[in-house]
Amino acid sequence: MPSFVLPVALLVVLVVGLGIVAMLARYLRLWLQSYASSAGIGLFDLVAMSFKKVNPNVIVRSKIMAVQAGLGDSTGITRQALEEHSMAGGRVPLVVQALIAANKAKIKELNWKLATAIDLAGRDVREAVQTSVYPKVIDCPGRNSGRETLDAVAKDGIQLKVRARVTVRTNLNQLIGGATEETIVARVGEGIVSAIGSAERYTSVLENPDVISKTVLARRLDSNTAFEIVSIDIADIDVGANIGARLQADRAEADTRVARANAEGRRAMAVAKEQEMIAGIEESRAQLVESEAEVPRAIADSLASGGLGIVDYYKIRNLQADTDMRRAIAGVGNGPATATHAVPSGQ
Repeated sequence: MPSFVLPVALLVVLVVGLGIVAMLARYLRLWLQSYASSAGIGLFDLVAMSFKKVNPNVIVRSKIMAVQAGLGDSTGITRQALEEHSMAGGRVPLVVQALIAANKAKIKELNWKLATAIDLAGRDVREAVQTSVYPKVIDCPGRNSGRETLDAVAKDGIQLKVRARVTVRTNLNQLIGGATEETIVARVGEGIVSAIGSAERYTSVLENPDVISKTVLARRLDSNTAFEIVSIDIADIDVGANIGARLQADRAEADTRVARANAEGRRAMAVAKEQEMIAGIEESRAQLVESEAEVPRAIADSLASGGLGIVDYYKIRNLQADTDMRRAIAGVGNGPATATHAVPSGQ
């Protein structure tokens, strides 16, 4: 046997030994913790986790927490389940803590399958359990809405400004896909406005604010949401403006403007009609003047032809003079009839 074979063999044994020692140094402590707490995770299981790119520290500590809290493999918290959830990107310690809290609070509906689904959906399952145990109070309207009160108007036209507080707790069965707090706030606000709007008088709302709460709760506004409404409390009610009177005043003002516009239209039509009649009168006067201008010519022609005697002519002159006198007395004026006084030059 060559002389260099023994040193090489010793070197290989040394390297293998150092590898085993390093492995034992890394996993022995975790295995001892698992063995001491009856977690049921073996040494080879810890080694296999490294090949699966699973953090053995997280798995061991999570399993120990579950076992110490009385949650064994029968509840679904097995080593394989913990590894699968870790490889899926889940937060294993958070899920285990949530299950422990739910078990202590005797929340039966939360199990390993539902808790992991909630965690993978991006929800904080531990916070959900805490909210289920200790209900959460939500202000309505919300602080981010930019409004301080909910404004509603009763049937008598009086505006009421309301601030409410909604107490909710998490509905674990609807946490996946259920609506969030914003939906609860919007629905409660809509219910409060509707309840006040259906009241006959604002004083009835001020006397019994619990009518609003009962009406809103009866509408089951928490359906298809991640929360269950425990109670709705009216924190404050203030009386606002008389919206009904303001609307009536605006309507009366609008009716007045319409009436004025209609009257102005009728006045304009009357003025136009008056101008048309004045124009007709002037036209008739022009025709009268034109007709009277023919009278002297007709008289001259009658005198020339012998159809009219001098006596008849003077009778006509006397009649015309009498007519002019009567007009002067009446204040009418001579007008165009004086044109008949002219005597033809032939006569």
